[in-house]
Amino acid sequence: MQKFYVVATPIGNLEDITYRAVRILSEVDLILCEDTRVTLNLLNKYNIKNSTMSYHSQSKIGKIDKILELISEGKTLALVSDAGTPTISDPGSILVSKIREAFPDIEIIAIPGASALISALSISGLPASEFTFLGFLPHKKGRETLFKEIAVMERTVVFYESPHRIMKTLDSLKKYVGERKVVVARELSKIYEQIVSGSAVEVEKYFLENTDKIRGEFVVLVSQK
Repeated sequence: MQKFYVVATPIGNLEDITYRAVRILSEVDLILCEDTRVTLNLLNKYNIKNSTMSYHSQSKIGKIDKILELISEGKTLALVSDAGTPTISDPGSILVSKIREAFPDIEIIAIPGASALISALSISGLPASEFTFLGFLPHKKGRETLFKEIAVMERTVVFYESPHRIMKTLDSLKKYVGERKVVVARELSKIYEQIVSGSAVEVEKYFLENTDKIRGEFVVLVSQK
């Protein structure tokens, strides 16, 4: 049976990849990458000499058609993102859906590994048996409505945020969630990994006083109501 692999890659530290992922990336006919330059750094570290092709949020429908054509020719492909598990807040989910439609019998195999979402939850100290994941929050439309929804959620809430919007996010959390615990995980698995926790007021105060820390990738967690 033909196979298509969805391969998790490190979110920072390049050592956070599984033996299985290295083997699969070495064996497939082609690796689909969010950014081929980023993936090349990982491939070079593990001496993986394999062909790559870009597939990302700006890829046109013709790129999907090309990928489906390669599969129809019997090629075995692997999908990776720049960091973490593909299809999670990632355009890879659209591609996987199209592949399932076009090839009902294909075996789509997850090669598990790093995930910023799960990593942040594991060290947050917040209840994680149930949680709501919101991906990246909308930039404008519906943003305030979403914070109002977060305010009444009765389970841990997790979402991703950029350094450009993290302060606005903390200000909104201060307004809507009151004294509920907020955890901000920054640069997970990288040299400057950091966890800041407290009320939204306390976390915002920390970053206002340490503006040099407003950089990198953020995972924000809010305790249940």
